[in-house]
Amino acid sequence: MTDTGNKLRKQLESANCDPKQYVKLLSQQSDGDRDLQEHRQKIQTLADETAQNLKKNVYKNYRQFIETAKEISYLESEMYQLSHILTEQKSIMESITQALLSTDKDEAAKEMQAAFPKETEEVKQRTLTTLLEKVEGCKNIMETPGRYLVYNGDLFEYDVDNMSQIQKVHAFLMNDCLLIATWLPNRRGAVRYKYNALYDLDSFAIVNVKDNAPMKDMFKILMFPDSRIFQAENSKIKKEWLEILDETKKNKAIKERHKKEEELPHSPVRQDMSNNPFDEDEQVVCEEIVDLSMEWIQELPEDLDVCIAQRDFEGAVDLLDKLNEYLKDQPLTQPVKGLKVKVEERIRQLTEVLVFELSPDRSLRGGPKATRRAVSQLVRLGQSTKACELFLKNRAAAVQTAIRQLRIEGATLLYIHKLCNIFFTSLLETAKEFEMDFAGNTGCYSAFVVWSRSAMKMFVDAFSKQVFDSKESLSTAAECVKVAKEHCKQLSEIGLDLTFTLQSLLVKDIKAALQSYKEIIIEATKHRDSEEMWRKMNLMTPEALGKLKEEMRNCGISSFDQYTGDGCWVNLSYTIVAFTKQMMAFFEEGLKLYFPELHMVLLESLREIILVAVQHVDYSLRCEQDSEKKVFICQNASFLYETVLPVVEKRFEEGVGKPAKQLQDLRNGSRLIRVNPESTMSVV
Repeated sequence: MTDTGNKLRKQLESANCDPKQYVKLLSQQSDGDRDLQEHRQKIQTLADETAQNLKKNVYKNYRQFIETAKEISYLESEMYQLSHILTEQKSIMESITQALLSTDKDEAAKEMQAAFPKETEEVKQRTLTTLLEKVEGCKNIMETPGRYLVYNGDLFEYDVDNMSQIQKVHAFLMNDCLLIATWLPNRRGAVRYKYNALYDLDSFAIVNVKDNAPMKDMFKILMFPDSRIFQAENSKIKKEWLEILDETKKNKAIKERHKKEEELPHSPVRQDMSNNPFDEDEQVVCEEIVDLSMEWIQELPEDLDVCIAQRDFEGAVDLLDKLNEYLKDQPLTQPVKGLKVKVEERIRQLTEVLVFELSPDRSLRGGPKATRRAVSQLVRLGQSTKACELFLKNRAAAVQTAIRQLRIEGATLLYIHKLCNIFFTSLLETAKEFEMDFAGNTGCYSAFVVWSRSAMKMFVDAFSKQVFDSKESLSTAAECVKVAKEHCKQLSEIGLDLTFTLQSLLVKDIKAALQSYKEIIIEATKHRDSEEMWRKMNLMTPEALGKLKEEMRNCGISSFDQYTGDGCWVNLSYTIVAFTKQMMAFFEEGLKLYFPELHMVLLESLREIILVAVQHVDYSLRCEQDSEKKVFICQNASFLYETVLPVVEKRFEEGVGKPAKQLQDLRNGSRLIRVNPESTMSVV
C-alpha cells in the first residue's frame, strides 16, 4: 500500500474521525469531479483490502474458533456434572447427619408415641381412610398394619418422550408406599379418583428435573426400566414433595435397619442353641471362626458411604470385592448376616447412582467411552444384563439426538453423506466399546445385535424421509443408496454385517421409486410416440453429432456410427434415440440400486418400458402407407431389436450375474423386420 493509502487509513481509523466533517472538507478542497472520483477509488481500494484482511484473519483463526467452542461445550458439561456432584454430596452429608442423629430422634419419637400412642395412630389412619374412600379400587390398601398418610396433593403427569401433558393425578404418600390416582371425569358420589398405581418406596428413585421454560416445577420418578414425570403447581409445592419424599424414604430405610438389628440377637435359632447346654461350646466356636473385628471391616459401611458420596465407584466396588473374597469360605453366622444387611443397603444405593449415570437424561456428549466407568462397575457388581440394557439405551438416545441435530442441507447427497458418517461412525464406536466392556459376557451380544437392527431402522427412517419422500430423481436416490452401502461395509471390520438389514428396510422404498420412474418413462415415451413423424434427425452441427455419439457409447452402443449419414444427419427417429437414452439411463440407475429382492421388479420394469417402444414400432409399420417411411421405420426397428436389446441383455447379465430370460423372450417373440436389397419389406 502507498504512503498516501497508509495516511488515509490512519486518518479514517483515528478515534476523532468525523465522516460528515471529512466529506465536507474533501468537497471544499477538491478541484472537480475527477478528484472526487480518484478519492472514491482510494477509499474503495482501502475497503477491499480491509475486507480481504478480515477474511484472512477469520480463516487463520477458524480452527481456534472451533476449538474454543468445543472447550466451552466441554466446560458446560463439566460444570453440570460438578453441580450434580455437589448436590449428591449435599444429599449424602444430610443423610449421614440424619443417621448420626437418628438415635435421639428415635428416642424422642418413642417418648411421643408413649405419651400419645393411640391418638396419633388413630388420627393418621383415620385421615388416610377418609381420603381413600374417595379413590375407586383401593380397598385393600388399609389391610397393611401400621400404614398411615404422610402427604398428598394434586399433580400433572407429562409424557416422558415428547413432554406433552397426559392427565391430572392425585398422589398419596404413605409411610411405606406411594399411591397414584387419576381424576374421574364423571364423579360418582364421594368417589373422585380412580386407582392407577402403587409403588413401594424402595422400588423407585426421585430425580429433580431442571426447569426449562415452559416446563417448570417438575420431578421424575424412576422405576427401572420405566419412569414417570410429574409437575407441581408451583416451586414451593415441588420442593415440599421432593423433601418429604426423600425424608420418608430415609425414615423407612432407618426403621427397617433398626428392626433388623433388633431382631438379629433374638433369632429363634440362636435361642434354641442357647437353651441346649450341649451345643453351647460348639456355638461359641462357630461364631469365633469369622473374625469381624478388623478395622477395615468395622469401617466398611461408612467407607462405602464416603466412596458413593465422592463418586469413587471403583473404590466402592474394590471394597465389596475385598469383603466377598474374605467371606467366601466363611460360615454364615449371625454377625456375618448383620454385616451383609448393612452392605446390601450400600450396594443398592451404589446401583441407583450407577443407573442414573447411564440414564439418557445425562449428558451424551462424551460418546460411548463416557459410559465405560459406570458400565464396568455394574458388571463387577454382577449386573451385566442391567448394564447392557442401560448402555444400549444410552447409545440409542445419543444416536437419535445426533440425527435430529443434523442440519438438513439443500443438496440431498451432501446430507446423506453427513448422515451416514454420523450414524455408522457412532455404530462402529458403540460396537467397539461394547466389545471392550462386555468381553467376558457373551450372552449380551445377542442384545447388541437386536439393538443394531433397531438403530438401523432409525437410520433408514431418516434416510428415506430425505431421499424417497422428497421425490428425488432416481440417479440421486441411487447415489445415496450406494453411499449407505459403502458405509455399511465398514462394519465388517468388527464382524458385524448389517447389509441385509439395510436392504430389507430399503426394499419397499426402492421398489416404489423404480415403479414411479418407470411410469414416468412410459408416459414420456407415449407422448413422443403420439407426435411421431418418422423423420431422420438433423443435428445441425458436428459438435452435436459428436456429443450424441459419445452418449451412445456411454450407453454401451458402440456401433452407433453405422446409423449416421452424410453431414450431421442420423438415420434414426428422434423418438427412438430419446427412448434409448432414457431407457438406458433408467437401466444403469436400476443396476446401482440392485439387490436380489429387486430382481423381478427391475426386470419387469425394463420389459414394460421396452414393450411400449416395440408396440409403437409394430403399430406404425402396419399403419404406414408410404413405402419410404416404411423403409425408415424398418431401420429404426432394426436398431431397436438388433442393437439396443442385445446390449441391454448383455449388460443385465454382467450386472446381475444371470441372464434376463424375459427380455430374450420379448426380443425373440417380437416381429423380425428385415430390409431386402430392393428396399421392399418382409415381415415375418
